[in-house]
Amino acid sequence: MAINSTAEIYIGKKAVMSYVLACLTLFHDGASEVVVKARGRSISKAVDVVRILRENFIRNIKIRGIEIGTEVIAGRNGRPLSISTISIRLVKEGST
Repeated sequence: MAINSTAEIYIGKKAVMSYVLACLTLFHDGASEVVVKARGRSISKAVDVVRILRENFIRNIKIRGIEIGTEVIAGRNGRPLSISTISIRLVKEGST
């Protein structure tokens, strides 16, 4: 991975530590920023991933920004369904 690149992690149904390890790997491989993204029920898991990463593994990671929003998708009955989203942008302190 190129230096000063941005990588994205999409949170889903795996265990929290799987996503923490993925973030650690991306930072170790040279990513300057990692964006943790989730929607719906996975939002709390995304917050847990960032918290565990910062408190237990890489203490010099800073949150550069948090974006929240809503996506509209088709529900099971074909009606529009609004789903909340979150993107948490992480950067290692000292990186550009």
